[in-house]
Amino acid sequence: MLNKSISWISSSREDLRNFPKSVRRKAGLELRALQRGEMPTDFKPMSSIGPGVMEIRINVGNTYRIFYVAKFEESIYVLHAFQKKARRTSKKDIQLAQQRYRMMIKYRQG
Repeated sequence: MLNKSISWISSSREDLRNFPKSVRRKAGLELRALQRGEMPTDFKPMSSIGPGVMEIRINVGNTYRIFYVAKFEESIYVLHAFQKKARRTSKKDIQLAQQRYRMMIKYRQG
């Protein structure tokens, strides 16, 4: 399916909007690729958050991450967008993404 919609879970859209301009631009290009059915340029699976969760990795001076789920036909669900400050993703960011994953599942079940 081309031009899949993007659904923003909780504050993920506002969080991304608070990124620096260069990071927002790169994030927009990566999300647009997903909408066209393509893969991001730098990503990895994040199964610890939930089945089908992937992480877009953006390194523009600092390190930024976007957790998303694109396995459903109707939409790409953006769960969490944040600046990564340590080598390992913080437990807080993982737990927040897990909570939003559960929110997304409930939303999809109607």
